[in-house]
Amino acid sequence: MNIVDILLDPFAYAFMTRALWATLIASVVCALLSCWLVLIGWSLMGDAVSHAVLPGVVLAYIVGVPFAIGAVIFGFLAVALIGAVRDGGRVKEDAAIGIVFTTLFAFGLVLISVTPSQTDLNHIIFGNLLGVSTSDLVQIAILGAIVATLLLLKRRDFTLYAFDRTHVFAIGLSPRLLGAALLALLALTAVTALQVVGIVLVVAMLIIPGATARLLTDRFGRMLIIAPAISAICSIEASAYPRSVKTRRAASMRRRRVCWARSCTGVLDILYSLYIMHAV
Repeated sequence: MNIVDILLDPFAYAFMTRALWATLIASVVCALLSCWLVLIGWSLMGDAVSHAVLPGVVLAYIVGVPFAIGAVIFGFLAVALIGAVRDGGRVKEDAAIGIVFTTLFAFGLVLISVTPSQTDLNHIIFGNLLGVSTSDLVQIAILGAIVATLLLLKRRDFTLYAFDRTHVFAIGLSPRLLGAALLALLALTAVTALQVVGIVLVVAMLIIPGATARLLTDRFGRMLIIAPAISAICSIEASAYPRSVKTRRAASMRRRRVCWARSCTGVLDILYSLYIMHAV
């Protein structure tokens, strides 16, 4: 059996194929958005929104509706609360983000602890990539397509917003509206990656690809190509390389050596690969 057969052997199973497609979609969408988040300086905002959706997921389970609905609602709620705390007093944006996301995340953990469930809700926190069902994959694909399409269609406006908000206002666009649109897309993206890596590690997918691409180029158009490409390559490697639970730890050590030798960005690429492998 050659190396190609060894790498392709896991995908003879349907759950591995679904896991691969879910990882690819989520990583590419997160990588696209991460380019703008890195330029604007919204890294902490991505962390906040990804953590703040936890109570929405638990409440959606209690009510009996799809997890994505509750997550999207609480993602938008977190964005609104951050804006209200920031604009309603002398509290700065970073403090407002910390207040809102820790409060909502703690509320979600309390709900998990008191909610009787036949479903392991801890998978929402840490992800359950190998448990992705066909309906989950369809949900991820639809949300990912919406986010990617809107980002690409409005990329010029969002890029101008990232570099010069005064010029955005001068040409007749609303900086507040563009910022709200980006935050809404951030909430949808967090929901897209929820099943793949869980709430805790979504921030890695939202920051590391854009930061890596920013180290490799000064042109934003190239960033939009490099970041998804790196994410896709790392996702495929992480999905294909570990064949079983017994070999994952050894595979993790081999992966780190390979990534260090081949990657121009070293540590960032390795960390991102390990985050994806943790979900697998």
